[in-house]
Amino acid sequence: MPEPSEMPDSPPADEATPRTKRPAGSHRMRLRVRVPLRLRLRRTRGRLVRRLIIAFLLLIAALCTAAVVAYRMTDIPDPHPETVTQSTVFIDDKGSYLGRRGPVDRQEVPLSQVPRYVQDAVIAAENRSFRTDNGVSPRAVARAVLASLTGGERQGGSTITQQYVKNALLSPEQSLSRKAREALIAIKLDRTRSKDEILAGYLNTVYFGRGSAGIQAASRNYFGVDTRKLTVSQGAALASIVNIPSYYEKAGSDPKVTATLKERWEWVLDAMAASGDITAKQRAEAAFPAFRFYPPGTTEGQRQYMIDVAAKEAADRLGITEDQLARGGYTVHTTFDLALQDAATEKVKDLKGRKGTTLHTAVVAIEPGDGAVRLLYGGADYARQPFNDAVDGAVEAGTAWDPFAKIRLDAPLAALRKTAAPTPLKLASAYATVAAHGVYATPYTVAKITRGGSTVHTAHPDTRRALDDMDAYVVNAQMADGVLASDAREVPATPETPETLTTSVPQTLFTGGAGGGVTRRTVWSTSLDSRLALTVVLFADRPGAKKNTTVPAQLPGKPAPTESAEDTAAQIWQLATTGAGSTPRAVR
Repeated sequence: MPEPSEMPDSPPADEATPRTKRPAGSHRMRLRVRVPLRLRLRRTRGRLVRRLIIAFLLLIAALCTAAVVAYRMTDIPDPHPETVTQSTVFIDDKGSYLGRRGPVDRQEVPLSQVPRYVQDAVIAAENRSFRTDNGVSPRAVARAVLASLTGGERQGGSTITQQYVKNALLSPEQSLSRKAREALIAIKLDRTRSKDEILAGYLNTVYFGRGSAGIQAASRNYFGVDTRKLTVSQGAALASIVNIPSYYEKAGSDPKVTATLKERWEWVLDAMAASGDITAKQRAEAAFPAFRFYPPGTTEGQRQYMIDVAAKEAADRLGITEDQLARGGYTVHTTFDLALQDAATEKVKDLKGRKGTTLHTAVVAIEPGDGAVRLLYGGADYARQPFNDAVDGAVEAGTAWDPFAKIRLDAPLAALRKTAAPTPLKLASAYATVAAHGVYATPYTVAKITRGGSTVHTAHPDTRRALDDMDAYVVNAQMADGVLASDAREVPATPETPETLTTSVPQTLFTGGAGGGVTRRTVWSTSLDSRLALTVVLFADRPGAKKNTTVPAQLPGKPAPTESAEDTAAQIWQLATTGAGSTPRAVR
């Protein structure tokens, strides 16, 4: 073989084996060729679809996992303290609403005390799928989420369950996170509690306007009745109010609001009839209900005097403080006759004093032999004068004690007779003792106290003999002697017949007081018989020399104060005893 050095040299480049000659720039042209998008998508479609499906499934799985984790980690919170705090309600002897005490006007009632048609009315107005849904409304949640993300107007339309969660369990904050938590709690609530439990919670916490939280407070504030006594029409009206309570609360006093509410009321009733919740006959007979006037009228101003007295007595009977009573959810059944109270208010409202003086009027009516206080007028307006003239006003007795002169009295009348300035309530109880043939009964204003449907206190009259039958007869005869003074008749030393001591006391109207003529400062006018002892007191005062003090002042001369007191007592007496006989003769 030849040596490497002897091997022939490689041919020069221009003498190499010929190749196919490429046109200039052909390499650059090949790089610019692109596959059409349509072809590329066709080639990768399957792969993209698979990837999208996988991504979507992973997203769904992640969301479901997050939802399950969030659901498991979400606890149902306890209701806010203010949503479970209850007020104490005061009613008269016939069940009419007097007023309440407590920070929130709310009383809890079991669902069994809410008529079924009232429940159905609320469902028809607020959430017609309530009994079948799972606690949330997907559409409402979607609207709320969209509104939160876009900053749009707040959205409603939540289910009853969601509303209950929002009102009682969560804050009123309007945020996406709170709305999501609301939905989770609503779902959990729906899965762990019955529909009746949820509806009961909602009805006991939802706001109805007029300061009323819950169906019981609303029933009393709008119609003056207990929830159990609501009619179909009234129930539909309350259900209609829930939509915009701050607007509809003026129903009955604002014609425009009333007309708007009536349209919604018709809509609710139509829905109830369509779903079979009420019959066609009930729908046809439904009449738009009458509402209690709002805001409260002038008679509300003096009812607080009655509630003050009853609240103190109720707290004493239960052995708790008045604050505990106010928050306890009690119903205090008082002895008061609200219709008589309101009528008396009308009778005394026009009485006026002298210029520079203040005329005070106190009216007390007691049931003889029992002690139940039927009427207690302590002033015209509690807001301007919280001092109760009937219970706390120490008034000059003057000649008011004269019929008891030289009569042997036992406790408590013996000590009471020595009082120069008794309260109207105490003097009225003394006159009631005469009407009860000498049996003194301690005045009381609370007949019964209930809570949650159970009675926790029942009053029993506290009576004792304060003077014997004969002395009671003599005192009454001496009072009657004032009536018959112009006849110059003497008071009989003994009853004209043996039955006199045990038969009903005849109607008598006795007037006494302090001062006389133009210096008269106090007038007591009492009308009594075996059924009722009614005392009207007029007295006046004027500012004293020292700041925040008062001194007795003269009563007005025209009309004569004795005439005013007697006429007022006679008119109220007739109202209290309508159909029981004629009005007692007025005496001076």
